[in-house]
Order: sequence, then C-alpha cells, then structure tokens
Amino acid sequence: MAHYLDDQSRTFSEFLLVPGYSSAEAETANVSLKTPLVKYKKGQKPALSLNIPLVSAVMQAVSDNHMAVALAREGGLSFIYGSQPIERQAAMVAKVKSYKAGFVSSDTNVKPGDTLADLLELQKKTGHSTTAVTEDGTASGKLLGLITSRDYQPDKTPGQTKISALMTPFTDLVCAPDGVSLQEANDLLWERKLNVLPVVDKKQRLTALVFRKDYNQYIGHPNGLLDERKRYMVGAGINTRDYAERVPALIAAGVDVLCIDSSEGHSEWQKRTLEFIRKKYGDKVKIGAGNVVDAEGFRFLVEAGADFVKVGIGGGSICITREQKGIGRGQASAVIEVAKARDEHYKKTGLYVPICSDGGIAHDYQMTIALAMGADFLMHGRYFARFDESPTSKLLINGNYVKEYWGEGSNRARNWQRYDHGDNSQLIFEEGIDSYVPYAGSLHDNVTVTLNKIKATMCNLGALSIPELQRDAKLTLVSSIGIIEGGAHDVVQKDRK
Repeated sequence: MAHYLDDQSRTFSEFLLVPGYSSAEAETANVSLKTPLVKYKKGQKPALSLNIPLVSAVMQAVSDNHMAVALAREGGLSFIYGSQPIERQAAMVAKVKSYKAGFVSSDTNVKPGDTLADLLELQKKTGHSTTAVTEDGTASGKLLGLITSRDYQPDKTPGQTKISALMTPFTDLVCAPDGVSLQEANDLLWERKLNVLPVVDKKQRLTALVFRKDYNQYIGHPNGLLDERKRYMVGAGINTRDYAERVPALIAAGVDVLCIDSSEGHSEWQKRTLEFIRKKYGDKVKIGAGNVVDAEGFRFLVEAGADFVKVGIGGGSICITREQKGIGRGQASAVIEVAKARDEHYKKTGLYVPICSDGGIAHDYQMTIALAMGADFLMHGRYFARFDESPTSKLLINGNYVKEYWGEGSNRARNWQRYDHGDNSQLIFEEGIDSYVPYAGSLHDNVTVTLNKIKATMCNLGALSIPELQRDAKLTLVSSIGIIEGGAHDVVQKDRK
C-alpha cells in the first residue's frame, strides 16, 4: 500500500514572517549574510563560504563565465552549466579563474605584423578598445606594446597599416611587475594618470591588465567572493554520465566546487558519482548533490558523501516535471523537512551539511522566508536570467524588452544527461519549457536591491545573521484572502510613467 504524508504540500507564498523585537543594533549595515557553502565539523570553519546566500542555476540560459564573474563580485557563486562539451565548460571555468579582483586577463591581443583591419575585426568580437600587442598574439606572450582607439582613425588610417606602426611600444609604457598588489597598481594608475597598467613578469610576458575604469567597480564590491589567490570563485555542474572525464578537466581548470545537475538526486547514479569523487580525490574536491524533497533523500546523499544538498523538484518557473510526471513537493514543505533532518544530523554527528533551496521563489521576500525555514543558500534561474550578464539574447517583443529563458529539461537544451533513467537515450519528453523573462538590467543593481530587502526584513525580525534568522524567526500560514490583503487593494492606482 502506498504511503501518504499527513501534511499538505506547502509553497513559500503561503507563509509570512511575523515581526519580532528589534534592538537598536538592528540596522541593515550590521546584518551579515555570510553562509556556509560546504559541510564542516562542529567547532570548525567551512572550507568554502558565500558572502551572500545566492547562487545561479546550472542552466544554459543562466550561468556562463560572464555571469560567474558578475555574481562573484557581489559575493555569490555561479555553477557554470554542464550541458556542453567538456572542453568548452572547462574553458569557461578557466576564464573566471583568470580574473583576479581588479586584474584582468587580456582577451583582445594582436601581433605586431597584424593589420588595423585585423584589429578592428577582433574588436568587433570582444567589444574592447584596448589591445595588447604580444610577440605571439596571445594573452601571455611577450608584451611588445599597446594599441588603443587613440592611436588611429578608423575612417582615415588605411586598413592594411601594420600594428607595429600604430602601437605605443613597450619602451614607452608604464608597467608593473608580476606580484604587484591591487592597491599598488591602482596607486600607480592614478599617480601616472594612466587608463591601463600592464602587469608583466621578469621575461616581459603579459600576466594581466589593470584598468582605471575598474577602480570604482572594485571599491564598490567589498563582498567579492575570492579564493586565497584573490581570484573569483566559480562552481560547475556535472552529470552522472561523463563525470570520469569531466571532473578532472574542471579541476585542472581551477573550479572551486562542483554540483551534480540532476532532476532527482535520490538515486544510485548520484551515489556512484559521489563515490568516484571521494575515491579519486578524497575530501579535497567539494561537490553538492540533489535534488531531493524529504529527509530520506537528504540522509542518502549525506551518507554518499555530498558536501551540500540541493532541495526542490518541480518548483522552477520553467519546470513542468510535476505536470509531466506528477512528482515533486511544495518547496516550503521540502525545505522545512530537509532542514529539520540537517539539524538532527548535526546534533547527532557534529557534521553540518548545508542545504540549498532550488526553485519556488517568485518574489524577493520569499528568499528571506526560505532562509528562515532553514535554507543556507538559494539557487536561482529565472531571477538571474533577466540580467545583462546572462548568456541569452535581449529581444524587443510587443514594445517590451525581454530575455530568452529555457529549462534544461526543454527540447532546446536537450540535456538528457540530467535525467537518471539508466540509459544513454535522447530526451524523450520535455520537463522544461522555452520562454521569455522581462529584462531587468544589470545584476549589480538588482542584487543590491534584493539584498537590502533581505537585510531589512531580518532587522524587522531582530536577526543580524542567517543562523539567528533560522533560530528566532516566526512564520504563519496565510489564507487565500490574506494573500489578497497583502497587496494593494480597494484603491485606484495611478498610472506609472
């Protein structure tokens, strides 16, 4: 006979937070959103933490190297999508790791013998006007000069003019030695009134560029998520099929953390993947697993060796798993049960395994509710897909700007590897749709507003950290009439211009 759960399948929209006592210290400036990313033992610090509780989803329409850099600047982390060739995913990871905070790897490079026409064609692809001239035309070649838009007139300078005749030669450049600190580099930029400062090693090979325009961006991102070498941190998704080849390539590229991308995590396929990681790399490689929706699934993945567990099936805005298969659970119910299992496991073993709430969030306030219910951090797809930094096209449709957004279970993604059916078949039926989301602008502007909302709500509850929020928050169920009452009602709203 089938087993029936007594409780209803609840969603975040059915709950509200009840305000609590706020001390004089309850100001947004005093709120810390730092949260563990991977498991740790009682009394110890986690090997990896997030400065904000936001990560971007393992999706083609969301997480590439551009999104990863932008989100790491804010203190979060991207999991670069795995439904692509291994070499291309590893290259995206390597691009993120080539960034130091303030130090940029040159992606627009030419040789002295190239022509102005070659340069202009390259700049169309990269969108950058400052170009390094290296002996072999690579980002790490011997630096021979720089060329910028001030060195030529596109409408007057002949296209066949050699770069060597236009560039500022190395002997006339101000450069910094490899190993220079960002503060020292910025001081030199301002003292010498430079727009760009090349960084070179003892053999005159280019290692990085530091731009004056990045200075304000650097000081405006104090929460940047950096590794011990001051590089941005990045994650990557893997599947349960080609992990033996994909994982070594990602590790070689410098990935900080992995996540198994699967529609359902309580499976032998995930156990095999985790066992491979632990046997080959021990605990050095950090990897999350999922998704699950109950305590049994959580315990299974923890015993298999997961560093964090992802919670949620069928709650994503482009996910139709529940329609197609009739499986899943309301995201609030899933997070509540798994968080309870995590706390019990911690009390019993002294090992804390973070949980990630994946899906089910339609409004910013629901992020705070998910954290209060026990989520350590939140994975978003639709939220990040709206921004300039997502890899999809911005389109004008019916007078409104939108961005494309599709699920990994859609025919467009064709990511059959994330469905643990035990065979190497193609996608038989869809579990995701192809859609648009309203364009929202830059990631920085939107994330700043979202984090301020979370912090302000936490202040209303008297919580200055996520652990305090989880310990002290009070939540109440809301009736359907109560939900209506919570919005604007019984008035005629003015048109927004």
